[in-house]
Amino acid sequence: MLIILCTHPIQYQVPIWQALVQDGRVPFEVWYVTDRHTRLSHDREFGKTFAWDIKTLEGYPYRFLNASLGATPSSFWKCRLTEDLGARLKNSGAKALWIQGWQVTAYWQAAFLAKRAGVDLWLRAESNDLKYVPPWKRLIKRWVLGEFFRRVDHFLYIGIANRRLYETFGAPPGKLHAAPYAVDNERFARQAAALRPHRASLRRQWGIADDAFCILFCGKFIRKKHPSDLIDAARLLHENGQIPKFHLLFVGSGELSGELRQGCSIAFDSDAGGLQAPLLDDGCWRPSATFAGFLNQTAISQAYVAADCLVLPSDSGETWGLVVNEAMASGLPCAASRACGCTDDLLFPDWPERTFDAGDQIGLANSIVQIYLGNHSGEAERQRISSHSIQTTVDQIVFLYRTNLAQSREVIRACPQL
Repeated sequence: MLIILCTHPIQYQVPIWQALVQDGRVPFEVWYVTDRHTRLSHDREFGKTFAWDIKTLEGYPYRFLNASLGATPSSFWKCRLTEDLGARLKNSGAKALWIQGWQVTAYWQAAFLAKRAGVDLWLRAESNDLKYVPPWKRLIKRWVLGEFFRRVDHFLYIGIANRRLYETFGAPPGKLHAAPYAVDNERFARQAAALRPHRASLRRQWGIADDAFCILFCGKFIRKKHPSDLIDAARLLHENGQIPKFHLLFVGSGELSGELRQGCSIAFDSDAGGLQAPLLDDGCWRPSATFAGFLNQTAISQAYVAADCLVLPSDSGETWGLVVNEAMASGLPCAASRACGCTDDLLFPDWPERTFDAGDQIGLANSIVQIYLGNHSGEAERQRISSHSIQTTVDQIVFLYRTNLAQSREVIRACPQL
């Protein structure tokens, strides 16, 4: 039995659990600490209360563990277990325990109890080596995380920068296994294909001109994602005239909502009932923009079909950027900063000209121009993202589990008294 410990049901992870069931080669169960987003929950960074509109608790075995009162994935100390995890592991017959990081107390509890329960510990986390860490903090981090990593039997790395982090902490090659960060590529491709015949009407309902090059930002309107950099880049595009007509499409919400709206000439605003905002007569040029609001998983494909490219200007707080996976699976070309964890894997190998330094609005503008000048069918994007698939991770899990099981049997044969 493989036990998978997670803070809560996450829309990007659930398809892996469902695929493991369909594959059928590994017996497993998912253990959750909280039920966040299975019901209406408030997301502080989105500034919205919502639940995912895909079924996150269907198609795989799971259970909820006993956790501290008010447990939430956003708090290291509050997200902790209040039951004997070691005893539960022993009673379950677990051979391996798979955790998703070290950002909450529950994962540290699991790391320290796994060996006592006689199970291997697997780790698949998002962190990478792209963020600058002061020397003094690096020493503390090396000591603390070193103690944590020492207990890990297998590291499932999601990408190049994630693997480099583990190597920095001394993880040997034999413990490193590729389990690329992925979304449900087939679902996004299918949703986009169904919507593509309606692209013109989608654009019109959002106030996007037929002849405008539409640039999409999709995510939380928070500082680390630098959504305002797109407005600054738009001003540069307007000044140099390399793209005759363009339109910004903002999908999401967050603390910077007001600031972004002030910097744009709004053609459509979902938060205002779709009404066009009155133009500010202050003599300043503003890019034409649409604010489509928060779009859930089954509706987000509308934006990927309506747009001509997606940009992700985030700084190194963006450990990956799965919105790029979604867009590419939908056939949409992307540009992203080199501080995003996904850039080394998904963009730089084929399109280095679509990458730029975080905070470099000129570089962002140039990347957008490169996409505008290209000829895109979407096939190259779908081909590149195909290597970052859920099935690749499933195959890796099957290999590790079978190897682990075979080694256990060898030990039993060698020591029959066990």
